[in-house]
Amino acid sequence: MKRIIATLALTLITTPVLSQDRMTIMLDWFVNPNHGPIILAQELGYFADAGLEVEIITPADPNDPPRMVAAGRVDLAVSYQPELHLNSRNGLGLVRVGTLIETPMTCLVVRADGPVQSVADLEGRKVGFAVAGLQEMLLDAMLTHNGVSPDDVEQINIGWSISPALMSGQVDGVIGAFRNFELNQMDIEGIAGRCFYPEAEGVPSYDELIYVARAEGLDRDKIARFLLATERATADILNDPTGMGEVFFATSAELRNELNTRAWGDTWARFASRPAAVDHGRYARFETFLVNQGAVDVVIPAADLVVDVTAQVAE
Repeated sequence: MKRIIATLALTLITTPVLSQDRMTIMLDWFVNPNHGPIILAQELGYFADAGLEVEIITPADPNDPPRMVAAGRVDLAVSYQPELHLNSRNGLGLVRVGTLIETPMTCLVVRADGPVQSVADLEGRKVGFAVAGLQEMLLDAMLTHNGVSPDDVEQINIGWSISPALMSGQVDGVIGAFRNFELNQMDIEGIAGRCFYPEAEGVPSYDELIYVARAEGLDRDKIARFLLATERATADILNDPTGMGEVFFATSAELRNELNTRAWGDTWARFASRPAAVDHGRYARFETFLVNQGAVDVVIPAADLVVDVTAQVAE
């Protein structure tokens, strides 16, 4: 036994410490419960276990993340499936490499006590959006589904000011509001909101938050390790959402407030438990939807939009 212990000790002493590979990821927004698996993978040491030193960056503008990863300024960016479809026509050269939230979260929000009781009631009114192109496309599809011409609705870029623009009466509705945030924020302010869900108003279901990377020079191994770390964190969240919520809030005093607490409860069940896995059919259906909407001219095959970095690559 002593010889075995001595041999083990010598092995531990002589085994070199593996160097950490650096990785940068830009979030889609400021840190919030939507990013739970990323923040917890960092906090619980899962990135380090995967041989990664991950820098988490927040954007100055909600339109920045895809452009920053396309320019090689960051390795990964959190983006949206519909945005990937549109950006694929703009020469950014991005592919989806993982999923963070696998259900739609975006909704069209109006005041519950206001004049807009259906999507059709937006005719002749104002709607605010935050991410140009993407949210305008979703709104156009929802309006058309309800017999309203998009030309009959004034669309205004309101940037970060989603709930305030609606509550102040600057706009009659906002597209791009997240159902786990804006409705809670309005309720805290004493204003009831009504949410119209894209997937119930003519838009096919989609992955809300995805990880995108440059297709050229894709580092499959490093990204696979990143996704494995977030998969571990997601499993912890699904097994103990309350406890992991406490760990998440403890990472920053700014996170611990009533809005984020409510949002966590509305979010954790939507995290992708298999972030590397991909549903090609979901992406193909969205491409067909875009063509039928007249938003794009031709279908891009799903295989050109998504990559499973954990799949065996043929030599």
